[in-house]
Amino acid sequence: MKIAFFSYKSYDKEWFNKFNEEYGFEFRYFKVKLTEETVVYAKGCDAVCAFVNDDLGRPIIENLAQLGVKMIAMRCAGFNNVDLDATKQHGIKVFRVPAYSPHAVAEHAVALILTLNRKTHKAYNRVREGNFSLERLTGFNLYGKTIGVIGTGKIGAIFCNLMLGFGCKVLAYDLYPNEELKKQGIKYTDLTELLSSSDIVSLNTPLLPETAHMINKYTLNLMKDGAMLINTSRGGLIDTMDAIDALKSGKLGSLGIDVYEQEEGLFFHNLSEKVITDDKISRLLSFPNVLITSHQAFFTREALDEISKVTLQNILDFQKGKDNKNIVLG
Repeated sequence: MKIAFFSYKSYDKEWFNKFNEEYGFEFRYFKVKLTEETVVYAKGCDAVCAFVNDDLGRPIIENLAQLGVKMIAMRCAGFNNVDLDATKQHGIKVFRVPAYSPHAVAEHAVALILTLNRKTHKAYNRVREGNFSLERLTGFNLYGKTIGVIGTGKIGAIFCNLMLGFGCKVLAYDLYPNEELKKQGIKYTDLTELLSSSDIVSLNTPLLPETAHMINKYTLNLMKDGAMLINTSRGGLIDTMDAIDALKSGKLGSLGIDVYEQEEGLFFHNLSEKVITDDKISRLLSFPNVLITSHQAFFTREALDEISKVTLQNILDFQKGKDNKNIVLG
């Protein structure tokens, strides 16, 4: 099979080429994002391998169908950028990698918490400049704090256990409570109690119509004064302007995000010599109590191994007509 890779980075090429030795597929790599202008690059390919920021709306799907593409292999868990009605109409199968790095993402959430709290990023820069002062580096003990976890799927469950290891009290909110977590002493509650009782709130839920902007002016006002908010899930869970207002007023004590609702065109790119025209993220970057990483929570060697292996197996199963649990049904 011939597969067109869009939006590829050096690490994609390195990892996929390594594992492709077992499969023998023909890869065509394109650094450009999949768009109406670049979809023609998929001509002659049986499948496309896409990422979260590629455009897989109806016009793109129609063009892919005309080019003879029969499969879309998402090398990520998310597929909200895919028009599933269009793929179903044109007989294009969509596969994904559902859970390639739950530990990596959960651990990154902890890293954001510890960095914001103990200000290690600021201390690092100070010491390199010969400033060994401790002024304005005060943090708090994580032990004994109440952590609110919204979403207890694989990542959320691992994060809950990590927080228990720190000696925290953990509250959880999920439409489908995890009975094993309950046995470990985690209390499921409603969203209002969780927000009003938690010192730190972590978002671990998928982006769905009912969860879009679930953190907004109203829910931010329910939170404790000075609470910390962490998001390693999907940027669209937070209304950015409402978060900025809460930071300005001091209602929100600190914010750590690995995702951003307008990250397309920003994240995964080096813009160090360009003017960033997104006023919202520029405002966020101006706050001393905001920490932003660019969708790197998943980025471990183990995760890249899993992404490559599962994606290639998805393609092989499609080629052989085998059942595969990673197919996305529209």
